[in-house]
Amino acid sequence: MTEENSNQQAFEYISNAEMKQKWALEDDINPNDLPLDKINPGHNEWFKRNQELEVFERLRQEDPVHYTEDSQFGSYWSITSYEDIKAIDMDHERFSSDIMNGGIRLGGQPMAEPPDELFHLPMFIMQDQPKHTEQRKEVAPMFTGAHLATFEELIRTRTCNILDDLPDGESFNWVQDVSVELTSRMLATLFDVPQEDRLKLIHWSDTVERISDPNFFETPEEGFQEIWKCFEYFNSVWEDRKANDQGGGDLISMLARGEATKNMSPNEFLGNILLLIVAGNDTTRNSMSGGISAFNKYPEQLKKVKADNSLVPGMVSEIIRWQSPVAHMCRTAMEDVEVGGKLIKKWDKVAIWYVSGNRDNLKFPESNQLIIDRSDVRQHLSFGFGIHRCLGNRLADLQLKILWEEILKRFSHIEVVGEQQFLPSSFIRGITELPVVVHRH
Repeated sequence: MTEENSNQQAFEYISNAEMKQKWALEDDINPNDLPLDKINPGHNEWFKRNQELEVFERLRQEDPVHYTEDSQFGSYWSITSYEDIKAIDMDHERFSSDIMNGGIRLGGQPMAEPPDELFHLPMFIMQDQPKHTEQRKEVAPMFTGAHLATFEELIRTRTCNILDDLPDGESFNWVQDVSVELTSRMLATLFDVPQEDRLKLIHWSDTVERISDPNFFETPEEGFQEIWKCFEYFNSVWEDRKANDQGGGDLISMLARGEATKNMSPNEFLGNILLLIVAGNDTTRNSMSGGISAFNKYPEQLKKVKADNSLVPGMVSEIIRWQSPVAHMCRTAMEDVEVGGKLIKKWDKVAIWYVSGNRDNLKFPESNQLIIDRSDVRQHLSFGFGIHRCLGNRLADLQLKILWEEILKRFSHIEVVGEQQFLPSSFIRGITELPVVVHRH
């Protein structure tokens, strides 16, 4: 970063409650009633209220390259059409992901020097070339098709056990009892840590998304202090793997041996651990829950896959498109760029809204509908494109494929019986409460 980044903004450090109050949305606000220039699509409350799709539908129609001048995140652009999102995602020369240039999330700003290490957690998804690929390749062998095939029997056994233990005729929270259980067990396997520690991983993943939530932490600093407990845990694992290197194939051993990762600083080590935890948890977990929600809205699609189980792989991709578990990524313009007839200036923050592009009717006709045999569905944006495409996309597909194969064997349907609750996050589009009753064959 140089003195050219005149768009750098100062942020006041206030409590989470004060921040929430300062930027509160009216309780009964309709996004279609707001003046266009007042729309802040990154406001977490849209997502908590399940209104975000209305926001993005309006922007795609009226202002697909939208500028928000004043928000809790500072000023930023929102890119909402499929083609523009994909083009920026693949243009890593002109649009930076580097943490020093602002990183991949709303609120991150260009920095002349790294801040306090408590808050500065670099990770390879927030690196530009060549460092990004140098670090990413160290853990890439975990996610090859051949290696993932070795997990299939284990994933299926766990899935069967969890589904077989679900209560008959009683309401339970699908998110906690199925989605979290399956993803946490897989995370513990990938890191080769004890299964009894798996919920610690979920806790740290959730903490990343709750840092600014006053219901969890009084200040962001408290959230970051909680996150550093993750470092304490994994640092002991790291030291053990380095001292007793037996060529293990787990993620920690790969990082400890890798030329580009073995000498990471503590905060970079923590950043990459958190990346792998969040990436391994949120996409799969929320798609597992989103699929149940979707089939309750579109039961005719469930009948379709029951009649033809060969539709399951494509159905999994459609569920991931429909849920869009990662709502956005951010980039920083490294030069002036025209997008959609508007000039994005050097150092401007740019949010590419996967959740919006996945509902673009120009790419996916009837995009608000779940259509399990939709053509071209594997072109969804949920895993991203370009050098930052989700490393674990095939593992997510595999886990969801197995889950639905086993669901179809056991249940006539899974009924949503209460109000769903949604994560107050514009980054991870998640479901926190999904009360269901299962109906077995």
